[in-house]
Amino acid sequence: MLPWTRARRTPRARRTLAALILAVAALLTPTATATAAETAAPSSGWNDYSCRPSTDHPRPVVLVHGTFGNSVDNWLVLAPYLVNRGYCVFSLDYGQLPGVPLFNGLGPIDKSAEQLDAYVDRVLDATGAPKADIVGHSQGGMMPNYYLKFLGGADKVNALVGIAPDNHGTTLLGLTGLLPYFPGIDDLLTTNTPALADQVAGSAFITKLNAGDDTVPGVHYTVISTRYDEVVTPYRTQYLDGPDVNNVLLQDLCPVDLSEHVAIGTIDRVAFHEVANALDPAHATPTTCASAIG
Repeated sequence: MLPWTRARRTPRARRTLAALILAVAALLTPTATATAAETAAPSSGWNDYSCRPSTDHPRPVVLVHGTFGNSVDNWLVLAPYLVNRGYCVFSLDYGQLPGVPLFNGLGPIDKSAEQLDAYVDRVLDATGAPKADIVGHSQGGMMPNYYLKFLGGADKVNALVGIAPDNHGTTLLGLTGLLPYFPGIDDLLTTNTPALADQVAGSAFITKLNAGDDTVPGVHYTVISTRYDEVVTPYRTQYLDGPDVNNVLLQDLCPVDLSEHVAIGTIDRVAFHEVANALDPAHATPTTCASAIG
């Protein structure tokens, strides 16, 4: 994301404006790789169970949305971005609560990990691939680690890429940072909502998740964070410690990138270029500010 701002705007307003402009640029800027698939409907771009992984990209990619997200809205930019680069891409809904439409990722996170377990099995069965790669945003970058550590997921997953994941928890105050992006969630923003209670630092869930090592052998981990994250703070708590971990700060790649917690996972092509590098490290190319229009 690159900033185009005017004077006398607040920092948050500047970041929001930059996010909106980048979203428009992503749709309007012609590039060598951009095709009609970038704006195709989800049913014609991803979640295509007839897709077979190629030799260049032999593993399907499973996208895991964040708290209050869903399998479509979270991925309107990243899913076509990856499909256009030759990946078989799939996304699931998880953590649904009765009587709460559209907003997912709210149920107990250990149960959400079980939903991910079943979904990965479905994708592997459909594609014939022995392993998948997982890319998740926010809770969706953290929850898969429970699947890897406690549900046998390490045998089925090659790489986990977390975009702004709350790997070591956050605070309920931090989670209120989501309010401007999801109108109508006020009544759900409480520790009575299971996934929110689970994500609070020091909760029984976070304590269990982080007991012992952060990672499991055989899985390649990447964490992509932004210094402007207002939800998972301090942003360095998102990082993992382990022998096969790459912790990336977005502003080290593009110092003028203003993405905050939501933008980095939904529209930021600088972050998405780094996702692509993590999925195919043998063919990685430098991620710079220019990646925003590439």
